[in-house]
Amino acid sequence: MGSFEALGLSEEALKVLKRKGYEEPTPIQVKTIPLILANEKDIVGQAQTGTGKTAAFGLPIIELLNENSKNVQALVLTPTRELAVQVAEEINSLKGKKKLSIIPIYGGQSMEKQLGSLKKGVDVVVGTPGRIIDHLSRRTLKLEAISYLVLDEADEMLNMGFIEDVKRIMKDTNPYKRTMLFSATMPKEIMRIAEKYMGEYELLEIHKGDLTVSLTDQIYFEVSQGDKFEALCRIVDMEEAFYGLIFCRTKIDVDAVANHLIDRGYDADALHGDISQSQREKILNKFKKRQVTILVATDVAARGIDVHDLTHVINYALPQDPESYVHRIGRTGRAGKEGTAITFITPEEYRKLQYIKKSAKTDIRKAILPKVRDIINTKKQRIKTELEDIVKAQPQGQYLEMSRELLTDHEAEEVLAALLQYAFHEELDEKHYTEIEDVAVDTKGKTRLFVARGKKDGLTPGKLVEFIKNKCNIKDDKIKGIQILEKFSFVTLPFQEAEMLLEHFKRNKKGRWPLITMAKERRKK
Repeated sequence: MGSFEALGLSEEALKVLKRKGYEEPTPIQVKTIPLILANEKDIVGQAQTGTGKTAAFGLPIIELLNENSKNVQALVLTPTRELAVQVAEEINSLKGKKKLSIIPIYGGQSMEKQLGSLKKGVDVVVGTPGRIIDHLSRRTLKLEAISYLVLDEADEMLNMGFIEDVKRIMKDTNPYKRTMLFSATMPKEIMRIAEKYMGEYELLEIHKGDLTVSLTDQIYFEVSQGDKFEALCRIVDMEEAFYGLIFCRTKIDVDAVANHLIDRGYDADALHGDISQSQREKILNKFKKRQVTILVATDVAARGIDVHDLTHVINYALPQDPESYVHRIGRTGRAGKEGTAITFITPEEYRKLQYIKKSAKTDIRKAILPKVRDIINTKKQRIKTELEDIVKAQPQGQYLEMSRELLTDHEAEEVLAALLQYAFHEELDEKHYTEIEDVAVDTKGKTRLFVARGKKDGLTPGKLVEFIKNKCNIKDDKIKGIQILEKFSFVTLPFQEAEMLLEHFKRNKKGRWPLITMAKERRKK
C-alpha cells in the first residue's frame, strides 16, 4: 500500500496522522493526495463510503491553505447536515498546529451563530447546498476567491434533489479554483457536471475489492429479532474488556438499545443525528477516555469518529449495503491491531448476508452464541483471578482484622463462600439472563423464482425444466412447483440450486431485469 511519507505530506501532517493512529494510507488517499499537492488537474474520485475520502482531500488542502488569508479558501459541499458536521470535525482534527478556521454550515443551525462565525473570518466552509445558497443570497458568504471546491458524496446530492443548487453554487465560485468531486457511483448527471463545470480532470477509481478489512475477525450469529439484545449482553459479558461500537439502523433503535444497556448496568451511551454537536463532543470524549465503553450509533452519526483500539464492532442490524458493512467493520482492526466484527442476522436476512459477503469479497464465519453457563464460568474465573491478585498485593490491615474476627466463629470455606455470595450474587445469577431461542437459516429450504416468459413465448413445463437443466446442470427431481401463466411463470427450487440459477441470470449492465429472479423481489420498472 505504501506510506504517508511517500505521498509528499509535511512533517506536521505526518505527526498528526501518527497521533491519530493511522499507519498506512487507503487506496483513495494514495491516488488523491499526491495529485492535489501537485496543484494541477481537477479530480473526479469514485470511491465508496468508508474509504478515507475526507482525509484524502482534507490533508492536502490543509497543506496548501494560507494561514494569513482574509477570504474563504475552500468550500466542501455535503448532502446532509450530519455529514457536514463530521467532515468539518475531521478536517479540524487533521490541521495540527496550522491556524485555520473550519466551520460547518447547515440548515437547522442558528443563523446568528453562522453569521458570527463568518464575520470573524473562515478558511474552510463545510456546508449543505440549501444553507450555502441562503448565505450567498444574503452576501454573507463570498466564494469569488476560493481556491478549492469539494463535492462530497455527489450521487447522494443528486438523489436528494440538490444538483440544481450545486450548479448554482459552482457558478458563484472563482473560475480558477480546483474542483474535486467524490461519488460512490457515477451516473450520467454527475459526469455532465464534471464535463460542464470542471476543468481538465483525472478520474480516480477505487473498486469494492479494495475495501476489505483484513485485520478483522468477522463473525455472524443467527438470532431472532426479539433475542438480539440478550445476544448482545452475552457477547459483552464474555469479554474481559469490551470496548466497541454497536450499529443500529434508526435513531429510535439506537436510543432503545442504549437505554436498555444502561438499565442493565453497562457503561453505554447513544449517538445519532438528533444529538447536538456539543453533546456529541461530550459523549465522544467520554468514549475516548473509556468512561463509556459501549457506544450505540447510526451509520451517519458514526462518520468521522476518531477512536482506536476498539475490540468490537457489532452490527445489531444488518447494514443496507456492502459499503456500509465495510465502513462499519473498518473501525476495528486499525493501527495494525486485530479486532472482532459481529453481525446479528435473522433467518430472513441470510440472503442479504451472502450478498454482502460476495460484494465485499470477505469471509464472515458462522458462530454459536455462548451459553449462560459458559458466561457464568468465565465470570467465576475472572473473579478468582482478581481475588488472587489482591491476595498477592496483600490486603489492607482493616480487612485482615475483620477476616480474623469472622474466622474465630466460622470455617474459612463458609466465610469465603458468604463473602463471594455477598459481593457477586447478582453478577453470577443465571436468572440475570433470558434464554435465547435456537434459530437456524434453512439453507435446505425452497426458493420460489419468477421467470419472465410465459405461454405467449411458447414456454411449457417440459421446456422450462430442460432450460434450467441445461443452464446449471440441475437435476429434474429438484425442479418443483412449475406454474406457466400467459406472460410469465413460476418455479420452485431448493435453496442452493436457486442460488446457482440466480447467479447465472444476474442483472445485466444496461439495467434490464434478468430472465429469472426471486419471485418476492420482482418489481415494476
